[in-house]
Amino acid sequence: MKVLALDTATERCSVALWSEGQLLQRCEDTARAHAELVLPMVSEVLREAGIELRQLTGIAFGRGPGGFTGVRIAVSVAQGLAFAAGLPVVGVSNLAAVAQQVARPLDEVLVCMDARMGEVYCGRFVLAAGASLVTAAGEESVRPPAAVEFGTATLLAGTGFSAYPQLPARCADLPQRVDVLPHAREIAVLGAAALAAGRGLPAWQAQPVYLRDEVAFKKSGEGSRE
Repeated sequence: MKVLALDTATERCSVALWSEGQLLQRCEDTARAHAELVLPMVSEVLREAGIELRQLTGIAFGRGPGGFTGVRIAVSVAQGLAFAAGLPVVGVSNLAAVAQQVARPLDEVLVCMDARMGEVYCGRFVLAAGASLVTAAGEESVRPPAAVEFGTATLLAGTGFSAYPQLPARCADLPQRVDVLPHAREIAVLGAAALAAGRGLPAWQAQPVYLRDEVAFKKSGEGSRE
């Protein structure tokens, strides 16, 4: 199986190629240059692997939640590449990609990513005994930090915990990984599993997941912005 993965949902722009269990990857943290970086990164990993786009099994992308512009970039690039090569696509949760980085066997990871506007994107994921991939333990949501439910979490991860210190203070005894951002390598691994399970979709069905219905806000006397 050969899966190309890309993610632009946060301040990290990353691309990874999962080829028969081996990973090639590119990554750069940037405020706004995702659109300029992602396609050259794709070209680099394909060239390094000696693989043409049409030889891939499919394309995985970070489908959100995350920055609205960044999520749209990932969806549109994945669609364009998939249309060009006649490949299926699979969207992977950016929260799951964070959990996949940090989860240990039997962990329940509460992931909270900074959603701005005084809110966090949050979701819980478990790594079952003997498993190598995390699975969702509930619905993802966007909510104020005070409304986040810790449940039976054993590990906290994501930028929401550094953006809103009141969150980790509510459960200071749990281990925390507050610096973790999504990366295409985990999206590649999770996406490869989804494709192997037959969950790939035609390119036109690639969809973002924002969680927040209101994608812009206005300050008095100002135009809307993300």
